[in-house]
Amino acid sequence: MPDYRYLLSEREIPKVWYNVIPDLPSPMSPPLHPGTLQPAGPHDLEAIFPYALIEQEVTAAQNIPIPEPVLDILRLWRPTPLHRALRLEKALGTPAKIFFKNEGVSPAGSHKPNTAIAQAYYNKAAGVKRLTTETGAGQWGSSLALACSVFGMECMVYMVKCSFYQKPHRRTMMETWGAKCVPSPSELTQAGRNILAEDPDTPGSLGIAISEAVEDAATRKDTNYSLGSVLNHVLLHQTIIGQEAIAQMKLAGASPDIVIGCCGGGSNFAGIAFPFVPEKAAGKNIRLIGVEPAACPTMTKGIFAYDFGDKSGMTPLLKMDTLGHDFIPPGIHAGGLRYHGMAPLVSLLHREGIVEAVSYPQLKCFEAARTFARAEGLIVAPETSHAICCVVDEALKAKEEGKEKTILFNLSGHGHFDMAAYEKYFAGELLDYEYPQAKIQEALAHLPKAS
Repeated sequence: MPDYRYLLSEREIPKVWYNVIPDLPSPMSPPLHPGTLQPAGPHDLEAIFPYALIEQEVTAAQNIPIPEPVLDILRLWRPTPLHRALRLEKALGTPAKIFFKNEGVSPAGSHKPNTAIAQAYYNKAAGVKRLTTETGAGQWGSSLALACSVFGMECMVYMVKCSFYQKPHRRTMMETWGAKCVPSPSELTQAGRNILAEDPDTPGSLGIAISEAVEDAATRKDTNYSLGSVLNHVLLHQTIIGQEAIAQMKLAGASPDIVIGCCGGGSNFAGIAFPFVPEKAAGKNIRLIGVEPAACPTMTKGIFAYDFGDKSGMTPLLKMDTLGHDFIPPGIHAGGLRYHGMAPLVSLLHREGIVEAVSYPQLKCFEAARTFARAEGLIVAPETSHAICCVVDEALKAKEEGKEKTILFNLSGHGHFDMAAYEKYFAGELLDYEYPQAKIQEALAHLPKAS
């Protein structure tokens, strides 16, 4: 009888984070100062980040030790279980073996606390008393609220307006952990007031919320800014997922041919996929697939260029796959997958052919999530449904080809606070939306003039 779960003990939690930078096929382009458009140095980031995180952003060290106080908190839920999706395999009639890493078991219900705990720790050690951030679907905001609660810090969250009203219980989670959460754009910042003056009915975007959070942090000495995806140090902290998965796959006597994760800013995908990059670089035939919504096709329809990370142009410019910082995504329910840019590390690997990218419409994703829930019993977040949609396609492809493939995906979060989205899906009220190419070109026309 095959096993359903493969578990590691608390003593086997990884003690280091894996840094993919030394294994990149080509060097990264440096971030640029938003004012001068010249390469930004560490001092340009000191107004909103502690030095330890700035150092992790640029380090070429292969492994970064995880501080013991961080490990002590991570042990509350890590190592997370690796599951064999036997019932899904049977439902699909596929010869493929399907495994998933269940990050939904964290206190906040997603992978996001892996970096939130680390970022709060380093800020606390630097004497910071308050953190600001943005959040889309609320998974990141609730995770930072948890982390700030653990370390006795204040937390201010600017939540994308459409998600603020679509997902009220995420806001309640943040408030339970002591954070303050407001819809973005808000009247609390100049960036928010400017946007509301232009468009009072805007649904908001992560780019707008980032502008508000960065402005808030930059204008208070006791406050730093914290980001839940995109930046190198954030992706670094998530590699604990893939490292555990490698050890657990060995327990299962298996090795993945395909590794899949949904993609918004790139953190959960990097977490599961980056630790497999050395195997791919060594010649192993392994596919690393990032899955994004058709409504926000950053990698599949964007361009690789320097762009601001926020709407107002306050952040350093990053070389990344982007739809343009003016991009305002529709209010689809995959709220965490609505960022205009992709992590520079993921973008570079995508452009070098190490990482693949696909996109799916939301109705097909919800259909895959329903299939998964009825087979495996787990209801996933709308973001995670994109990964499952790709898993189903790859498993059915293996069935058509009569090939035994091994698929690993990251179940990045549960959907217990997303029932309104499922309710609309079952009521036939959700519509597919593919972002028009003309609107993408319009947003890309406003890219900063940087080489």
